[in-house]
Amino acid sequence: MVSGNLDYDWRSEFQRLEGAYSPATMRSYRADVEAFEDWCGEHGIEAPFPASVETLCRFLEDQGRTKAPSTVQRRLYAVRKVHRLLRLPDPTYDEDINLAMRKVRRARSIRPRQAEGLTRKYLDRFLESEPDTPWGLRNRAMMALGYELLTRRSELIALRNDDVTERADGTLRVLIRRSKADPFGLGRIAFTSKRTADLVKEWLAYRGPEIEWLFCPINHGKVIDRCLETTTVRRVIKEAAQRCGLRADQVASFSGHSMRVGAAQDLLKRGFDTAAIMRAGGWKSVNVLARYLEKAEHNVWV
Repeated sequence: MVSGNLDYDWRSEFQRLEGAYSPATMRSYRADVEAFEDWCGEHGIEAPFPASVETLCRFLEDQGRTKAPSTVQRRLYAVRKVHRLLRLPDPTYDEDINLAMRKVRRARSIRPRQAEGLTRKYLDRFLESEPDTPWGLRNRAMMALGYELLTRRSELIALRNDDVTERADGTLRVLIRRSKADPFGLGRIAFTSKRTADLVKEWLAYRGPEIEWLFCPINHGKVIDRCLETTTVRRVIKEAAQRCGLRADQVASFSGHSMRVGAAQDLLKRGFDTAAIMRAGGWKSVNVLARYLEKAEHNVWV
């Protein structure tokens, strides 16, 4: 039997995960395990690991009172990962844990908030609203490319010069190397229109050849050789929505995912089937794509 009095250093064990998971996943794992540790401390449990089935059930149900079921599920995965890394008996597969999670899901059936789709009608207005500045050049190219490639924010900012090839007709061939649904970086190929290609070329003419990243920060008019933060993509979209005079609630509904959502909705309205849209955007789950397409399906019949 493993003693509950040992002080297990899960943080140093987490270093083994570096490179196997994305930085965002690692941050989430750490935050979730720390939430479990803090909860144990507040409830007088001195040694969180190994966790007992009873303790973990109490934690999950308590978290479920204020957190979304997806958050509670993620915290369960994080606690499971610690037990595996420390080679401790894993309580997370016990039937009582399954029952606790069912209670959490039934008690708080929260529908995921859907980002507003940056459809073509919005995209054209957003592009026109960008000022004639270095930031405007970058932002126009970034929004147009993100829309046509159906990229996630992380995919868009990860693009490098070598990922983009100009074709004979003036359009671009783009290799999207890595995404949440493609952790090993096998990638997918996508293509742009001539208009978007021209916007990208205009930005690159200003950015210059010495920068490795396709899109990079600009400081006092000078480009910086590093990739953007994902928050920059969201901010660019929201600021464009504000410039276009949209209501505050509409501005709030746009996110860094809006280009991907809007492009998928437009493809559906143009007659493309679900399988084609999934291939274009690199989706693995029909359920996730279905949420994106709900508003578009309504508009088709209006």
